[in-house]
Amino acid sequence: MNTKTFDASFVGLTILDIAGRPVDAIPPGGDVHFIDEIRMNPAGTAAGAVMNAAKLGARCRAVACVGEDAMGDHIVSAYAGFGIDTALVSRSTRSRTSATMLTIRPNGDRPALHCRGASDDLLVDAKDFEAVCDARYLHHGGTGLLRAMDDGQSERLLRHAKSSGLTVTLDLIAPVDDTMYRLGPLLQHVDWFMPSIEEARFLSGREAIADVADYFLEAGAAGCVFKCGAEGSYVRHADGEFRIPTYRIEVSDTTGCGDAYCGGFVAALASGESLEDACRLGSATAALVATGLGSDAGVEDLEQTRAFMRDTPAIRGQADE
Repeated sequence: MNTKTFDASFVGLTILDIAGRPVDAIPPGGDVHFIDEIRMNPAGTAAGAVMNAAKLGARCRAVACVGEDAMGDHIVSAYAGFGIDTALVSRSTRSRTSATMLTIRPNGDRPALHCRGASDDLLVDAKDFEAVCDARYLHHGGTGLLRAMDDGQSERLLRHAKSSGLTVTLDLIAPVDDTMYRLGPLLQHVDWFMPSIEEARFLSGREAIADVADYFLEAGAAGCVFKCGAEGSYVRHADGEFRIPTYRIEVSDTTGCGDAYCGGFVAALASGESLEDACRLGSATAALVATGLGSDAGVEDLEQTRAFMRDTPAIRGQADE
């Protein structure tokens, strides 16, 4: 019998994105260029996942830190609109809300200007571990951009989650040379490590996708789900490997697609779907997000996403060459 209040808790990087499209170039001097659309929305490795999981019907709790500012107000208000529990969203008194400006290219590329902020102040106290783990799944996102959590507290939280019987998923963003040092202790408590294949190759120093997966399995992860863009996703665990294609769409903006995949994946597992079907729902969620502007664009609810999956052809190909 399930006695947990939530299907999943989403812990980590929570920022405000301000995105505009299409942007061919930054105007010179003080000139003005006119574009078609500007949008402001919550984003980040945890935020992009929790919004889409909630839209797909999962009962979600957000664990984050935002500033005591209008940007933080916007995030909390947006979460409330999605039915996401915000009892564990803290407000920093010393930092502004983390934020990013994105100039979306006509082909969907998304060069970003990021200002670090309150996500670095997120620190989940041990006394709150039980509340965070009042769920069946815990998704942790943003290692390397969570200064307070990266100093050992993330590992303590994930260890507690595993000992409490939760399934743990882990994503990250923008890895640098010392990220693997911070990531290593966490992987011991992770069921599904879910980076992009580019991030995974950077961290492992390996190229062939099976070799990359071996690296993280040897480092302690029970399984890997690599997000491979238009080539779909690749899954590896103790019992084998498989690939799941993505869907054929016209790309508008790729911001948050990987985060959306994680949200769809967790929502599907939490509803009792198989691993393969969870990857398919993750792919569909990511593809829908790519059709609009922002980390939750394109996704309405589970019914609409299922219809998209039925009506949209898959891109057949391999995730590794």
